[in-house]
Amino acid sequence: MPYPSSPFSRPLRAARRGRRRAAVGVTAFAAAVAALVSTGAITPTQAAAATAVARPDSATADFLAQVRPQGRERVTAAVLDLDAPGRGTTVYGADTAYDTASIIKVDILAALLLRAQDAGRGLTAQERTHAEAMIERSDNAAANALWRSIGRAPGLEAASKRLGLTSTRGGPGAKWGLTRTTASDQIRLLRAVFEPASGASEGAEGLTAPSRGYLRTLMSRVVDEQSWGVSAAARSAAELKNGWLQRTTTGLWDVNSVGRVAVGGHHYLVAVLSDGSTSMKDGVSLVERAARTAISATTDR
Repeated sequence: MPYPSSPFSRPLRAARRGRRRAAVGVTAFAAAVAALVSTGAITPTQAAAATAVARPDSATADFLAQVRPQGRERVTAAVLDLDAPGRGTTVYGADTAYDTASIIKVDILAALLLRAQDAGRGLTAQERTHAEAMIERSDNAAANALWRSIGRAPGLEAASKRLGLTSTRGGPGAKWGLTRTTASDQIRLLRAVFEPASGASEGAEGLTAPSRGYLRTLMSRVVDEQSWGVSAAARSAAELKNGWLQRTTTGLWDVNSVGRVAVGGHHYLVAVLSDGSTSMKDGVSLVERAARTAISATTDR
């Protein structure tokens, strides 16, 4: 005897159909963008800015239910599968602006490298010393020096625009850690570091191969005590940069993590931004849950 259908079965089937249609639409759009790059109609940097960001409400609801932010916590994760055909970025949570804290140090170094490229030179010994301390140990004094070197917020924003970022605004004065960014913009930055540029745009607009290699190398050498965050989703070493900041106005923590991880034979760019945690430990736990959940959801699509 057949069982009567559940009153929830139709909405669930409709939700699944909606998710499939959303995934097909995003894949088709990403494929079209890839075709434009292959013909030279747009540059990879322009493609990064144009790539669709999929935010199906059901996927975000599932993500938040599994990650379980508490109290005033907010969290957003963005994932890009570098090995998937017709790939596009998927964002879980509201793609709104967060404080960067120290993840901005990747953007600061990218801006410094662009300035050096424009001048037809490599980094000086002093710049390399600052860059390595800033990325590998998250040294703030080194970041202060390079923030001044790139021209603070205006210099950062000019470099970010060249790299395809659309929603990153430099912090006021010397406060680079209060730069505001979105998870999707951080994926755009990671693409500028981890994806090869075309011959036409390399050096003229984006980072050259040596510049990208240098940044990736430093992100692979982050000290052990700072190797948390998106690396929690991987079973192997990751290239990453983390950021953490306790806000004096609320006592609550901003905790962020961005980078590239390898899972199941695929390489993923991952950005997780959060704020509102009552302690750094809670923030790290939130970010790691978000990274694992977002990558798992992306692999299931």
